[in-house]
Amino acid sequence: MTTERIFLSSPDVGPAEREALLRAFDEGWIAPVGPDLDAFERELAAVTGWDGAVALSSGTAALHLALLVSGVKAGDDVLVSTFTFAASANAVTYVGARPCFIDSESETWNMSPQLLADELRERAATGRLPTAVIVVDLYGQCADYDALVPICAEYGVALIEDAAEAFHATYKGRPAGTLGDCGLFSFNGNKLMTTSGGGAFVSPDSSVADRVRYLATQARQPAVHYEHTEVGFNYRLSNLLAALGRAQLARLPEMSARKVAINEHYRTAWADVDGLTFMPIAPWGGWNGWLTCVTFDNPMVRDAVQFALNAENIESRPLWKPMHLQPAFEASPARVDGMSEHLFTHGLCLPSGSTLTDAQVDRVAAIVSRGVRHHE
Repeated sequence: MTTERIFLSSPDVGPAEREALLRAFDEGWIAPVGPDLDAFERELAAVTGWDGAVALSSGTAALHLALLVSGVKAGDDVLVSTFTFAASANAVTYVGARPCFIDSESETWNMSPQLLADELRERAATGRLPTAVIVVDLYGQCADYDALVPICAEYGVALIEDAAEAFHATYKGRPAGTLGDCGLFSFNGNKLMTTSGGGAFVSPDSSVADRVRYLATQARQPAVHYEHTEVGFNYRLSNLLAALGRAQLARLPEMSARKVAINEHYRTAWADVDGLTFMPIAPWGGWNGWLTCVTFDNPMVRDAVQFALNAENIESRPLWKPMHLQPAFEASPARVDGMSEHLFTHGLCLPSGSTLTDAQVDRVAAIVSRGVRHHE
């Protein structure tokens, strides 16, 4: 008999989400816009504390539009965290700009403030400042914005917070997504909460959000016919998916708490296991629990553990391969010190979905323990 697969981070949906979708369906709100979409944007604004919130088809769409409203144009440079998913860099190319990569620091694995400062100082001296910096909040934890924000402000560079993985996280009590000039989230199926596919753009300025909403709706002018004075995009979230998002938003605290509890479960199980280290959680707190990530002292042990998990029908995944090592971006400049390469070689993401049972977590933990001890 084949054992039921354990996934990395499955969607956590149930009766509340089903009821919300059917209500929208039965009330006839199948067309892309509708009352749930409007309500979802209001609820996102309330959660973040920023007036401008726009629900979109993906986090990547939100990042694309964030770059446009931040003034990034063809030929510009944009500094991007190298330790991230490809979408962070891909969106830069959508506007004809060039992604240039900055390595991580050890405290959170997020963008290094020191390397960013070094890069901007050198660029300022030669008149080659970037138009924007995209800081990515990795694995549910915010970067050190009290260090990063003043650096960008000193050089007049826009700071875009890519909080695709960090919705519901906080930095010193402030919500993720609201720590730069604008922010974005992803509600993809593997995130802490989901709208199936989807994302959001947020801004403290409602007029900027209105501009994003306009561009995301094909830049259609308010005319009885279809009038367009500039090129837009088909990026709005649908009303049905917004209904799903509203139900998920109501359950967000419990889903985050369960993920944090799973991480604690793993920590207890491996308290006496050497050669394995958890992702550091910075003292400024507010991690949302999205994924439990560990590094192994010996990369061969990492590979053996992943092989053992896969043999038991359990999904795991190496940490992000840095963008400066990706063939698609091999020509892009990068200021790196080896941190992200070390994490990629030694790190592993483990099953962390809020639907996991304690028995499933125990099963994963036992396989990892055996794999590490076998190679001691």
